[in-house]
Amino acid sequence: MSKIVIIMGSKKDMNHARGMKKLIKEFGILCEIRIASSHKTPYKVLDIIKEYRDERIVYITIAGMSNALSGMIDGNTPMPVIASPPYSDKFAGADIFSNLRMPSGVCPMVILGAEQSALAAIKILAIYDDNLKKRLIQYQEKYKEKIEQDDREIRGG
Repeated sequence: MSKIVIIMGSKKDMNHARGMKKLIKEFGILCEIRIASSHKTPYKVLDIIKEYRDERIVYITIAGMSNALSGMIDGNTPMPVIASPPYSDKFAGADIFSNLRMPSGVCPMVILGAEQSALAAIKILAIYDDNLKKRLIQYQEKYKEKIEQDDREIRGG
């Protein structure tokens, strides 16, 4: 069974994670939220990766400031990693650069929004799951219909 594992650098990131977990659960996918810091508890990060090594998973990492968490996880697993740093006004948002510049051989994807991060993880898992793919199509159709409805409304009919 597929699973999405959200790893946060600290409990302060819980609001960002909740937005992801809500959508993930709507799609019926197992979701676990963990806390580990590549700076403060690097061995725990590695233990978490080992814990899931035999499962079909996508990791979503939530860490701001100096985000070593996403790169550390990506460099130690063959599974997809999505870095989803919460936006911060500190440094005019420039702390995002720690997510964008990774060393060679390390490639976490960077997606800022909680919903969009969850959706990307779901789409990755849908590659292996036709039922999940069908639910994604229905999800997308709902948004397309909303646009059409809004267009009809502003045109007076």
